[in-house]
Amino acid sequence: MKFEPQKPFDNAQGRHHRHSIRLQGYDYSQAGAYFVTMVTYQRKMLFGEVVHGGMVLNDFGKIVQWEWLDLPKRFKYLELGAFIIMPNHVHFILMFHEHAGATRQGVTDTLAGKASAQTVASDGMDGSPLPRGPKPASLGAVLSQLKSRVTKRLWKIQSLKNTPIWQRNYYEHIIRNEREMDRIVRYIQFNPSMWMNDDENQNRA
Repeated sequence: MKFEPQKPFDNAQGRHHRHSIRLQGYDYSQAGAYFVTMVTYQRKMLFGEVVHGGMVLNDFGKIVQWEWLDLPKRFKYLELGAFIIMPNHVHFILMFHEHAGATRQGVTDTLAGKASAQTVASDGMDGSPLPRGPKPASLGAVLSQLKSRVTKRLWKIQSLKNTPIWQRNYYEHIIRNEREMDRIVRYIQFNPSMWMNDDENQNRA
């Protein structure tokens, strides 16, 4: 995805703080919208570079983009929102439709070639295990598969074979209203233009 260079969005009062804010007991398979950040292992710059305020994907980044765009084909209850692939992290919005639960058995069968959801979630081979046994049709199950599929494709590239790709966890935030959605969408869109001051940029000014 390419964004034209734009004036940075001033989000001083609403900056996304990169710490987990999971709600204890919250059902992440219920209908709703989620803002998610996934970061590469040791913040390695794998997916491309920011040039003149716009993100330019390399071949690795294009694999991430392809797998992201393919998600609704495997999870029929998902709708994709705004997203951006940065050099060492990915921001995106996922929206779950109302009747996600009706397809949970199909999701369980789909995960990793009919492997159990628990097997996929606890597989440490890709360097990014999630909590054991994410509930089928949950946010955790979707992200587990996304990480796993990207990792398997990148491992086919000799220079990345058996190299951890993702950090062990991910960061998410429940989007509660239209105002918050608008703020987060703008944050995602302007992320490349803010790269020099980004917390994930190890070379930031």
